[in-house]
Amino acid sequence: MDSNPYSSQKDYIDIVSDASSARRTEIEQALVLAFDGYLETRSVEVILFSSMDVLALAAAVEKHPLVLKPLLILCNVAGRAIERDLGIRNIDTYKPSLGHDEALAIAGYLKPFLPTFVELPTLVNVDRIEFIDKEIRSLKGRWEKQVLQSLNRFGQVKFRKRKFVWENEKYEIDAASPTKGPISIGVDVKRIEARRDIHKRCDEIVNKANNLKQAYPGSVFVAVIYYPFIDEHLNVRDRLKSSNIDHVIFCGSEQHSIDNPVRLLLSSLEVKHVD
Repeated sequence: MDSNPYSSQKDYIDIVSDASSARRTEIEQALVLAFDGYLETRSVEVILFSSMDVLALAAAVEKHPLVLKPLLILCNVAGRAIERDLGIRNIDTYKPSLGHDEALAIAGYLKPFLPTFVELPTLVNVDRIEFIDKEIRSLKGRWEKQVLQSLNRFGQVKFRKRKFVWENEKYEIDAASPTKGPISIGVDVKRIEARRDIHKRCDEIVNKANNLKQAYPGSVFVAVIYYPFIDEHLNVRDRLKSSNIDHVIFCGSEQHSIDNPVRLLLSSLEVKHVD
């Protein structure tokens, strides 16, 4: 009996191996049929992983750690899998700094997942795709911070992310004032980018408002929402009609589309700077 009841990345890959192989065959056939007449054979550089042993792979990764990310992508392995399965923590997979033992452990871990060979341009391109995705997610993640910064820039009171407890459950408020003591203003910041998510996110907002008002009676609850479907904003407001939600504002991506609604909000809360 296996002493470890939890699955490793290899376990997951083994489970989906047959399905992924079947899809690979289907995709290859579909591409050949779809682009018949536009196919041509070219000479490209390929990396022969089948000719590399673990020591050679470890040496390559240790000497040129920038290659780690494309190798991880190729093996369908994320940084969290390295941490979970190898116990190597806090690796920045895009700009890693690896010691000899870490490089050797990672090489031994990745070697069974690597294909026989891979075209160099393909590996470069998959890394580019992942990098673009990371940078876009990072930009979106900064939006919440922009809202907080705007509240602090234009408000007479200070806001910061805080936690509160109600009925032994912990909740987080994205921007709360004051920064210590009982919360008088709680701001829930929600970035919603798909129509299918709106019901779930609205329910989350209502639930947090209810809990905040229970924990701090008399506090003000504000929902700041990013929702790119402008013609549906009224419907969202209607869905968020609740005695526990005092204000609902919508902000866009650009700084001015954050600052202007925040200024109006602060004016209604009477905590706006006097210009």
